[in-house]
Amino acid sequence: MYADYHIHSNFSPDGKSSMEEMILRAIDLNLKEICFTDHVDYDIKYMDHFVVDYDKYFESLNYYIEKYKDKITIKKGIEFGLQKQLFGKCADDVKKYPFDFVICSQHAIDRMDLYYNDFFEDKDAYEAYDIYYREFLNIVKNFKSYNILGHLDLVKRYGPYDEILDDDYFIDIITEILKQAIYDGKGIEVNTSCFKYNLPDLTPSRKIIKLYKELGGEIITTGSDGHHTGFLACNFKYIYDYLKEIGFNYVCTFDKMNPVFNKI
Repeated sequence: MYADYHIHSNFSPDGKSSMEEMILRAIDLNLKEICFTDHVDYDIKYMDHFVVDYDKYFESLNYYIEKYKDKITIKKGIEFGLQKQLFGKCADDVKKYPFDFVICSQHAIDRMDLYYNDFFEDKDAYEAYDIYYREFLNIVKNFKSYNILGHLDLVKRYGPYDEILDDDYFIDIITEILKQAIYDGKGIEVNTSCFKYNLPDLTPSRKIIKLYKELGGEIITTGSDGHHTGFLACNFKYIYDYLKEIGFNYVCTFDKMNPVFNKI
């Protein structure tokens, strides 16, 4: 009875399936719980913003929560793409709307989305990764209105380099990020988009997941990062088995921004 806590519908500009299509597929898969985490990415070069319509979003969520209440638990989430100029704006959104769950991700730096190549131009792999992790550290030090860190090593997905750099090059910064998150009572996710993008490791890597555990981290969620029904809960059995194998006894869901520990 798995919980997918990173789901996008067509409320996200890059979502391919409707909210109801995602819910029906989740019911078919016998998922215990899902949380919609559609995109809010303000202030991005070329597109200005990448944002849900909050009023319509919550109207739809409330409708489907009631419609399918006897079949599946549906939670109200969001995925923020944080940049240093957005801390106040995103914190205000969390105060204004009744979220159960907030993912803190970093999709862009200095308005340049990592999906596009302009961030990586004129940078070798080490410089790009170093900037990415240092910016993420700045985020976790200064933004607190979230529950878990999304796909912590996302830079590996989009970096246009011949090879993915080993975490050891940046382990001091990554450790600082994880320690700050743990100190603040925040968690990380295991994001199974790694299978969609044919990455050689999990997202974040096994090394980062184990480090989070060794540092005392306990709050962990599982998310497919699915943008259509075909990817929902991808490889969750493997992920749940892996987490149990390395010592995690619980996977978290959330209610009104508070973690609920579900025994694996």
